[in-house]
Order: sequence, then structure tokens, then C-alpha cells
Amino acid sequence: MSGPAGKEAMTFPREARLVRRGEFDAVYRAGRRRSSSHFTVFFRANELPQSRFGVSIKKALGGAVVRNRIRRRVREIVRCHRREIPVGWDIVIHPKGGVAKARFAELTADLLRLLESAGQARK
Repeated sequence: MSGPAGKEAMTFPREARLVRRGEFDAVYRAGRRRSSSHFTVFFRANELPQSRFGVSIKKALGGAVVRNRIRRRVREIVRCHRREIPVGWDIVIHPKGGVAKARFAELTADLLRLLESAGQARK
């Protein structure tokens, strides 16, 4: 890919992230939930021209090294597939137990399927 449009597709800018606790709480309070074997995804319409993402990882999933590995894997899936994910949502992703060791392709397919269901929910 060349030019600014191609480069933007492969980034994960701050505007595309949920960072404040209040933003996460609003998604939990007013949003919907979908689950799969690897993830639980909470989503709420945000009326913005893009979707924003947050990742919340329980300490029960492992120590800091394991949790950071999970966080990096989830962010990479979102970063690489942002164009395929429906726009206009605030999305909080909760990984489940096996995410740290599962095959990356399997995780990608599972998360994209869940996020696609979020896009269907608006209809």
C-alpha cells in the first residue's frame, strides 16, 4: 500500500481507542454483549465516523507478561482489520482463558465474526 490512505489503514491511532474509565463504563452500561469461545465483546453505538476499541484483561488470565501478550495480540487483530470492522461503535473486548496460546488465525477469525455481529445489530 502506498500513500497516506494505505498507511492509515495499518495504524491504531488514539482516536480509535477507548482510554477513559467512563468510556468503558458507558459501553458496559448501555451496550450489548456477544460471546464466543475466545472473547466477550461489549458494543454500543457512538455516532462517530469510526469505531473505537478498548481491551480489558482480567488478572486471572495470568501475570503481567501473559496479559501484555494477550493485549498485543488483540490490538494487532484490530489494527490489521480496522477497515473490515463496522464503523460507529464503541467496542470493549474481553479475552478469555486460551487467547494467549491459541493460534493467531483462529483468534482473528473468531474476533472478526463477533465484531461483524455487532455491525448486524444496528439493522
